[in-house]
Amino acid sequence: MSTESNPEEPRPPRKAAILLSTAVVFFAADLVTKVVALAQLEGREPVRALGGLVYLQIVRNPGAAFSVATGMTWVLALVAIGVVVAIIWVLPKLRSGGWAVGLGLVLAGAIGNLVDRFFRAPGPLRGHVVDFVSLFGPNGEYWPVFNVADSSIVVGGILIVVLSLLGHEYDGRRSRDKKKTETAPSE
Repeated sequence: MSTESNPEEPRPPRKAAILLSTAVVFFAADLVTKVVALAQLEGREPVRALGGLVYLQIVRNPGAAFSVATGMTWVLALVAIGVVVAIIWVLPKLRSGGWAVGLGLVLAGAIGNLVDRFFRAPGPLRGHVVDFVSLFGPNGEYWPVFNVADSSIVVGGILIVVLSLLGHEYDGRRSRDKKKTETAPSE
C-alpha cells in the first residue's frame, strides 16, 4: 500500500507565508498592547470599559492560564519553545490555509508569552507574563486576566481542533482522501 499521493495529482501550494504573516501581525499586536497597557495602567486601579464587560489592569502572571503551574515558569518557557520548534518543523509540509492561520496564531501567542518569560522580571526563564484584560469584573474574579498572546493561542487552538474534526489535514489533504490513498492497491 502506498501512503504517498499520486505524483501526477497537483498539490496545493505551501502556506508558510500565511503562517508567518499571521504570526508577525499578532506578535506585534501582543507586544504593542503590552507596552501601551504598562504605560497607561501600571500602578492604577482597574479601568472599567464597555459597561463593565471588560476591566483593564496590569497583572504579572508567573504561571499559565487560571494560575496553573505558578512557580514553574521555566517549565512553561520550555513548553513554549517546544511549541515553536514543532510549528517550524511542520512549516515545510503546510499546505492548508486554515491550518496556517491557526498555527500562526499559536506561534504568535507562544512567542509573545515566551518573550515575557525571557525578558521580564524576575529574570530569564522566570519572567512573569504581562496580562491586562479581565472579563466581567476586576482582578480575574470571573475569568482569568489575559493578553493578546493568550487570545491568539486559544483562537488558533480552537481553529486547529475544528479543522481536525472536519477532516482537514495540515498538508492540505482531507482525512477521507488520505484514507482512500492508504487503502488503494499499489500498482
